[in-house]
Amino acid sequence: MHARQSDVTRRLQTIPGIGPITASALEAYVGNATQFRAGRQLAAWLGLVPRQHSTGGKPVLLGTSKRGDGYLRRLLVHGARAVVATVRSSPNVQKQDKTIMGWVARKHMNVAVVAMANRNARIAWAVITQKRNFDRNFRDQLANQLAAT
Repeated sequence: MHARQSDVTRRLQTIPGIGPITASALEAYVGNATQFRAGRQLAAWLGLVPRQHSTGGKPVLLGTSKRGDGYLRRLLVHGARAVVATVRSSPNVQKQDKTIMGWVARKHMNVAVVAMANRNARIAWAVITQKRNFDRNFRDQLANQLAAT
C-alpha cells in the first residue's frame, strides 16, 4: 500500500531489480539521501563495495565489506540476482544488458550479482536525490544532446 502512495517508492520501482518491498525499505532506511554525498557513499553504507587497504599510493581492493544493514543489502542482492538471471536467459541482448553479460563473462556469478546490486544502490541514490524516474537511455540521450550542440 505504501509503495503505491509514496512518490519516492514509485520512482525507485522504475529501476530494474527494485520492487515494492525494496523501494519501501530504501525509503524508510535512507530517507531523502542527502546525508550521502554520492551514490558510492550509499553503496558503502550498505556494505556493497570492496574493502580497501591502501598504502604508498597502491590501492588494494579486498572482498565485499558486508558492513551496514544486512536486510536492505539482501533485498538489493536478490533483486540484482533476478535481473542477472533474466538477462542471462534472454535471447536478445540490449545495449544496457551487455554490461551485465560482461560482468558474468569475466567474473563469478555471485560477484556479478553484487556488482549489479552496487550499481542499483548508486542509481537509487540518484533517483532519490534528483527526484526523477530511472531512464535506461538517459546517458545516450545526453550524449546525443551534447553532440548536437
